[in-house]
Amino acid sequence: MTDPTDPRYQRAKAQVDRLSAFYKSLGAFVVVGLILLAINIYTGSPWWFFWPLIFWGIGLVWQAFTAFGPSARMGSDWEQRKIKEYMDKDQG
Repeated sequence: MTDPTDPRYQRAKAQVDRLSAFYKSLGAFVVVGLILLAINIYTGSPWWFFWPLIFWGIGLVWQAFTAFGPSARMGSDWEQRKIKEYMDKDQG
């Protein structure tokens, strides 16, 4: 088993938590979007359902960037990890 006090474990756990939160938010976005679309179609109102989804989508894009973007991989020790990675590749 891994040591929960290991900094690598803590970084990996934080990344998994960010990914999990993103996928849960994405699922909720799709479900709520479909419900709002159904309500909008049922009431026959002018198309309003996409307005809440636009703003929610902006937040979802931000959450995706933090989960998958450069900030997710470039922590304070990013340079050290990359140096070690290249040194491991160059065994000659």
